[in-house]
Amino acid sequence: MSMRPARVRTRHRLPWGRGGPLALWAVLPVVAAALVAPTMTAQASGTSLPHARPATSDTPDFGPNVKIFDPSMSSSSIQSTLDSVFNQQQSNQFGTQRDALLFKPGTYNVQASIGFNTQIAGLGLSPDDVQINGYVTSDAGWNNGNATQNFWREAENLSVTPPSGTDTWAVSQGASLRRMDVHGELKLDPSGDGWSSGGFLSDSRVSGQVFSGSQQQWMTRNTDFGSWSNGVWNQVFVGDPNAPAQSFPNPTYTTVAQTPVSREKPFPYIDASGNYHVYVPSLRTNTAGATWINGSTPGTSLPMHDFYVTQPNDSAETMNAALAAGDDLLITPGVYHLDQTLQITHPDQLVLGMGLATLVPDNGVTAVSTADVNGAQIDGLLIDAGSTNSASLVQMGQSGSSADHSADPQSIEDVYFRIGGDGVGKATDSLVINSHDTIGDNLWLWRADHGSGVGWTSNTADTGLIVNGDNVTMYGLAVEHYQKTEVLWNGNGGRTYFFQNENPYDPPDQSSWMNGGTNGYPAYEVANNVTSHQAWGVGSYCYFNVNRAIVNDHAFQAPNTSGVVFHDLLTVSLGGVGTINHVINASGGAANSTTNNVYLANYP
Repeated sequence: MSMRPARVRTRHRLPWGRGGPLALWAVLPVVAAALVAPTMTAQASGTSLPHARPATSDTPDFGPNVKIFDPSMSSSSIQSTLDSVFNQQQSNQFGTQRDALLFKPGTYNVQASIGFNTQIAGLGLSPDDVQINGYVTSDAGWNNGNATQNFWREAENLSVTPPSGTDTWAVSQGASLRRMDVHGELKLDPSGDGWSSGGFLSDSRVSGQVFSGSQQQWMTRNTDFGSWSNGVWNQVFVGDPNAPAQSFPNPTYTTVAQTPVSREKPFPYIDASGNYHVYVPSLRTNTAGATWINGSTPGTSLPMHDFYVTQPNDSAETMNAALAAGDDLLITPGVYHLDQTLQITHPDQLVLGMGLATLVPDNGVTAVSTADVNGAQIDGLLIDAGSTNSASLVQMGQSGSSADHSADPQSIEDVYFRIGGDGVGKATDSLVINSHDTIGDNLWLWRADHGSGVGWTSNTADTGLIVNGDNVTMYGLAVEHYQKTEVLWNGNGGRTYFFQNENPYDPPDQSSWMNGGTNGYPAYEVANNVTSHQAWGVGSYCYFNVNRAIVNDHAFQAPNTSGVVFHDLLTVSLGGVGTINHVINASGGAANSTTNNVYLANYP
């Protein structure tokens, strides 16, 4: 069997600002011929070579679920498409349709309402390359004005000028705003008096005020805004130049001046010749503000022919053939059932999803794993547990990983895990991080509390996140409803900036939810062997609606040592339904029907 040679790829730094990009890649003819030859031979002979390199192009077919708009199209035709997608997706919470709405550079006079499983994004190198004179909105009319289920939607890389001066993005977990330039105010809660329950804003600018309103919790990173107003329990700001002053718990603002280490999510763009590329922002340390405001985002550009671009009927075997050959993977919108694990084995290899592309591991396999290599990235995916239990859904680095990746960490951005909700799903652990120095950015790990296939013995899941690697950093981490310890942190040097949790709603009785002799399990546990760990802005809530008598002894658990420090902790008994006796270990009072909210500024 003829195999592709070892990966040969040159990444080119881009020297330009916001002008048109230049074609900078050099192709080695001998290598190119060697790479293409196996596929051509297979086609000529009529045989199948499962490890041959799939065909790829700089102007690929992105499949049936990607709509690409260009400024020569009439506003009415674009509006018709946007409305059609929204009408299908507005309340289609657990449906199988996935959509990406992509805008080529130019100016558009349209109104874009964004529903479930939908991504809207610009195809410029800068957000200001795509100007939307209109709204890019998420609201909650479908749910009587309650946005606490506005999940699984994304808006990226756009400049928006709302006609009224205010854009609305009322969302909860699993929703992000990235690389946005909002010319006006940004409202984060729904029209009327409804609630919203989480979200993530990064690498953006808002010229006016951000009005948080009824947002129960929110994470903002590396964003410039005019001012900030309101908030309920937990608003965390990291690397935001105009963030409100640290004031937890009154108001509940946690402010960290600089982002210690970050890597922004890669994004596709199109050049003046009509060729597509993926831009990979560089690793940055000790930063404040957006990457693009004072010039082009530092990073490298990859030609689209470095990627295998999937179609919704592609198999795991096809995708693994591309990964083994050294290609990156661009997973277009769709639901992909996997009968084998997608294996990321090359340094700096990317798996990038579009339009909430969804991976479903069948027969108990792990959906995605990385080797202990530098720079592997997993981005923009929904991982949906299958009906046969998986030991884990995503694994970063093998067990026992030991390499130092501090100069080029692995990262995982805008990845959402779901156990049940659209049918029975099962997974013992959702995300296991073994590689040192890994960065997580906007992750929601959810054992479903509503939908189909939901119940204490149906959508079973022990732990959301296990961190075994050292020096792992998390921004915007939400982990909810798992049945045992929800986050278990075994590595040293860990950092978490914003954590949101809900205990499982549905223990049928106390004996079903015991951690040895202790009532319940911690939402976030730092293992006893850990000597250094810090966390900022962390909250855990209970709502034991199946049995209101359920008690959780403590929401957080950690060794009592000077190197393990928590800042700005809270517990909430939602509506007074159930009890959390202590915030962390034996510190902090009880959240219960009498005292719904408990705040603790520091531990120890």
